[in-house]
Amino acid sequence: MTRRTGAVAVLSAAVLSTVVGCGVGSSGVLDGGRAPTGVAPGVTLYFVDGDGGLTPQFVRSGRLGGVAGALEMLLRIDPPPGAGWRSDLPAVRSLGPAVTVAGAVTTVALPLSRDEVGARGVDQVVCTALGVNRQAGGPGAMEVVVSFTDGSTTGPRGCPVPG
Repeated sequence: MTRRTGAVAVLSAAVLSTVVGCGVGSSGVLDGGRAPTGVAPGVTLYFVDGDGGLTPQFVRSGRLGGVAGALEMLLRIDPPPGAGWRSDLPAVRSLGPAVTVAGAVTTVALPLSRDEVGARGVDQVVCTALGVNRQAGGPGAMEVVVSFTDGSTTGPRGCPVPG
């Protein structure tokens, strides 16, 4: 093969591969639909069922909001939205909880003393806080500390409900 023949062969191969491509035809602009708005229709709150277990319940609010807003809703909802469900947290009409996040620990300061909160009330707070964190795309390895007006606190803990 001469130099000229080799150059023509390489050039022909390049043109042919450009024309043939990978066999996928071209297409026009594709519409991907509407972009997500980021607005959630509600939030998941945890209540105590008839057997004493925690049960998640989706509550419509028109927005996801944050942990503080969800916990305020949990403290103000009365009665819970399910047949046979209850809350081990008293209904609160004063200021809601204060929430702070430091690293992988969320601290919830409830406007209640420890003796005002039933046996599963702390679990309701912890599971609701972690559920909202997860729903908002937050880190999965979070723990919650709950503090009370009498100065007592719980240790960092996760939600006892699998999920």
